[in-house]
This record gives sequence, structure tokens and C-alpha cells, in this order.
Amino acid sequence: MRYPVCLMLLLCTSFSGACHKGGTAPDPTDTTVTNPVNPPVVAKPVASTDTLFGNGVCLQPSYYNGGNVTFGFPLMQTLPKIRSARIEIEPAVPIALAASWIQQARSNGYKVIATYHKYTVLGSNNPADLNDAANWWKTNYNTLAAAGSFTVNLMNEWGDHNLTATTYAAAYNNAIAIVRQVYSGPIILDCPGWGQETTVAANAAKSITDTGIILSAHIYPNGYNQAKQHTFQQADLDDLASSGRPCIVGEFGNYPSGNADWAGMVTYAKLKHWAVLGWSWNGDGGPMNMVTPAWDSVANAPTYGQSSYFTVIYNLL
Repeated sequence: MRYPVCLMLLLCTSFSGACHKGGTAPDPTDTTVTNPVNPPVVAKPVASTDTLFGNGVCLQPSYYNGGNVTFGFPLMQTLPKIRSARIEIEPAVPIALAASWIQQARSNGYKVIATYHKYTVLGSNNPADLNDAANWWKTNYNTLAAAGSFTVNLMNEWGDHNLTATTYAAAYNNAIAIVRQVYSGPIILDCPGWGQETTVAANAAKSITDTGIILSAHIYPNGYNQAKQHTFQQADLDDLASSGRPCIVGEFGNYPSGNADWAGMVTYAKLKHWAVLGWSWNGDGGPMNMVTPAWDSVANAPTYGQSSYFTVIYNLL
């Protein structure tokens, strides 16, 4: 997600001390590759991502106590609407620690989406930053997958509102080819413009050669679709669906203030059978934490309770 300037300063300070069951049916997100040189052919993802993932919540543990946090899974397990966890991973975090986050979520029964998140380049239009993310996955995927299966969200919020569909497609074609050296499952691509330029992503998808992609919109009250020159709205989700690729809402929340009907858009996405993931269970660094205490005040609470923000997200799952 996008961070205000005050939070960016907080994140810089935080990092200085440290260097986001039963049955036998196959898991559709189990994408471990046994032969990274010649990975298997990518199966076409199902169109209904709510079935693939289930609705869920986002977590950003990277910035607190060097990433050594307690997640509050005992509380989460009392909440049946939460079926998946999208975990944001800063590349500076030790990979063994990031693997432990995936292992904890999987061992508690949740589908996992793991996201490369480098806060210093959010909104970057530089293809080199996207390639850095792809090469990070190439280096670290097998270690992370050994901790438990997950779906790759290639990079959080690459590309600003000015990125063209041509540039988006070319950059992702290169980056996806790198990731495919080690991973054969669905790859989630965030729409540019902090998840809001759905028209650009939909047009670009026609030129992305890999069909095993899922497009991800991020929905907040201040959302704006510059390509259409209007406040982010339900018609923009229709545009994204017109790409013919599966879609999700990778993040949603009620802040910062704005005129977009964010809750109505989330409800609409659910009617389209998209998975929706609320921002955030914990790790926001601001007012959007579903549980208390927040990690920026207590990173290792023995128990967690519901915050005043909890129902904002949970009621929409």
C-alpha cells in the first residue's frame, strides 16, 4: 500500500535496527518446483479466485522488532471469514524469518499469498526495480516454498498512474520469465497506480504472454483512475475483468479519506467471485490494524483483541 511521509520515516528508522486438514485433495496453491531448470507447464488458474484463495487479510510484519512478531493466530482462528493471508516481505528481511511467517500461516490452515514489498520503490516505473523483485524470487523461492506452499505476488504496487500499458506489459514479460525459472503457479500482478489503474492493467494483459497471471486491484477511499480521469469506481473493476484474466482485490481499507465508494466496490468484487483481502490484520503503522495491540507498540503480545477498526474489514469478508 502507499505510505504517508511520516510513515516512510518510521519505516526507515525501524529497519535500522534489523539490518507486510483433513482430507487429501490437492492444494491448488502448492506450486513448489522440483526441477527449477525445466519447470512444469503452468496450469490455467481458475477464474473464481474466491475459491482458489478465500477472502482474507494482509499482514506487514517486516518493520517491527526486526520482523520478530506474534501474529495472533489463535484469535484469527475464531474468525471463519478469514481463510487466507497476504504477507508482505521486505527484501532486507532475513529469508529464514520470512519463511517462518509462511510456515506459521500455513500450519494454522491459511492459504498464503507472499508479496515482495520494497517500500522505497512503491510506484516506481523503473523496470529494473521489477527485475530486482523477480531475481529476489529466483534466489529465494525454493527456501520460502520449503516452509509451505504459497502464491507469488510478484511485487507490491509497481508502476505509478502515468505508466503505459506497453511499458507495463514489457516489464512484466521480462520479470515473469525470470520467476518462471523457479515457480510454476499463478503469479499475481498489482495494477499500476497503487493498484488503481485497472484500464492500463487490462490493456497490458493482452500483451503479457504468460497466461498464468492474476490481476490485483487495491481499493481505498482516495482511489483514482487516471486513465479514465475519474474517481475509482465499480466500472473500473469491470474493465479489469474484461482482460479475461482472473482478478482479486489484493488490498482494501477505509483510509485515507476520499470520494471512492470503497466498500461498495469490495462488495461488487465479491459478486464477481474475486477474493478480497483487507488491509490489514496488523502492521499498518497507522490506524488500519484489525487487532490490538498494534505491532508498532507491542510486537510480541501474548494475546490480541479486536480493535475499533476490526469490523470495517471483517464485515466485508
